[in-house]
Amino acid sequence: MNQSAVGGRLVVAGEVADALLAGRPVVALESTLISHGLPYPQNVEVALRSEAAIRAAGAVPATVAIRAGRLLVGLGPADLEALARAPGVRKASRPSLAAALAGGGWAATTVSATMIAASAAGIDVFATGGIGGVHRGAFGAGPGGLHAPPSLDVSSDLEELARTPMAVVCAGPKAILDVSATLEYLETRGVPVVSVGTADLPGFYSVSSGAPSPLWAPDMASAASLVRTHLGLGLGSAILVCVPVPEVDALPADVGRAAIERAIAEAREAGIAGPAVTPWLLGRVAELTGGASVRANTALIVNDAARAAELAVLLRAPASDSRAS
Repeated sequence: MNQSAVGGRLVVAGEVADALLAGRPVVALESTLISHGLPYPQNVEVALRSEAAIRAAGAVPATVAIRAGRLLVGLGPADLEALARAPGVRKASRPSLAAALAGGGWAATTVSATMIAASAAGIDVFATGGIGGVHRGAFGAGPGGLHAPPSLDVSSDLEELARTPMAVVCAGPKAILDVSATLEYLETRGVPVVSVGTADLPGFYSVSSGAPSPLWAPDMASAASLVRTHLGLGLGSAILVCVPVPEVDALPADVGRAAIERAIAEAREAGIAGPAVTPWLLGRVAELTGGASVRANTALIVNDAARAAELAVLLRAPASDSRAS
């Protein structure tokens, strides 16, 4: 990535710029959660709660979005409100970043576009809800293991994690994905995955995905040691730090699994494919769980922001002897 070229499009908010200059912890946040993830006014409420959680933990929030051809790193309350209310907001990822910048108006940044902007600004910790990944059937394994033409539906999030060094805090891959294939893809692309406080990979809506985590750390201090070492090696890839949704807000694993399987089957029957799949599935899972998945989703978003701020503060502290397991 040509950071100088991207930097020419950056507008870094004064508070964020001051914190970066002083070496204080900053946490980047994406904006598709605001424009495409939740309805108004819940979207702006969750965005404000996430920023407040970051401040409470001792860091500065930097929500990223695009407006009028500029990458904004740090949105004020009025900007958050305007984005939350704006109709027809584009989604900007690495493949669509140029179109979003050239198109004018608002565009919301996905994981990949947020990482690009945050890296160019000098931010090394980013919080999101769940990453995109390998969709079921992407490599040809159909329902029940039957052979089917591969869709090659793999999120650009994974490639960005492989090419942009940063700590990305999330609640695991989105539960509608092929989690095992997503982990294999990340391993192939050199992206370490560490879960904090659990030996299982968090399951997005649920505390556990049922899959063992490639790495685990007993607490965030140990995770910070691993993050510091990985980024210090200059390997060029991100490190994915996974924290489970708070148990009180979690969706029981069997309930979530049943809703997801039904939603996927219905999407297949309806011929829904491509970029429309993820929002349709998430919406249908919300209907099937009576809104419980939405409550879990909003809880994990705020929790991820708070834990990312904890990590960012630890990374600014002197290195300790803690180690990840």
